[in-house]
Amino acid sequence: MPKRQKCEVYTRVMGYHRPVSQFNTGKKSEYYSRTYFTE
Repeated sequence: MPKRQKCEVYTRVMGYHRPVSQFNTGKKSEYYSRTYFTE
Protein backbone atom coordinates (compact mmCIF):
# COMPACT_ATOMS: atom_id res chain seq x y z
CA MET A 1 0.00 0.00 0.00
CA PRO A 2 1.48 3.40 -0.97
CA LYS A 3 2.26 5.98 1.69
CA ARG A 4 -0.29 8.72 2.22
CA GLN A 5 0.59 12.34 1.63
CA LYS A 6 -1.03 15.53 2.80
CA CYS A 7 -3.58 17.06 0.43
CA GLU A 8 -3.42 20.83 -0.16
CA VAL A 9 -6.83 22.50 0.16
CA TYR A 10 -7.51 25.72 -1.76
CA THR A 11 -10.33 28.20 -1.22
CA ARG A 12 -11.42 31.29 -3.11
CA VAL A 13 -10.48 34.52 -1.33
CA MET A 14 -11.32 37.93 -2.81
CA GLY A 15 -11.57 36.55 -6.36
CA TYR A 16 -8.48 34.33 -6.40
CA HIS A 17 -7.56 30.88 -5.09
CA ARG A 18 -5.30 30.52 -2.07
CA PRO A 19 -4.12 27.49 -0.06
CA VAL A 20 -5.65 27.20 3.41
CA SER A 21 -2.21 26.32 4.83
CA GLN A 22 -1.09 29.92 4.18
CA PHE A 23 -3.91 31.46 6.25
CA ASN A 24 -2.98 33.19 9.50
CA THR A 25 -4.24 31.70 12.79
CA GLY A 26 -7.41 33.80 12.99
CA LYS A 27 -8.42 33.22 9.37
CA LYS A 28 -7.74 29.48 9.69
CA SER A 29 -9.98 29.29 12.77
CA GLU A 30 -12.75 31.16 10.93
CA TYR A 31 -12.39 28.88 7.88
CA TYR A 32 -12.77 25.66 9.90
CA SER A 33 -15.80 26.98 11.82
CA ARG A 34 -17.74 27.90 8.64
CA THR A 35 -21.15 26.36 8.09
CA TYR A 36 -22.02 25.28 4.56
CA PHE A 37 -25.65 25.28 3.51
CA THR A 38 -27.31 22.75 1.22
CA GLU A 39 -30.84 22.62 -0.10
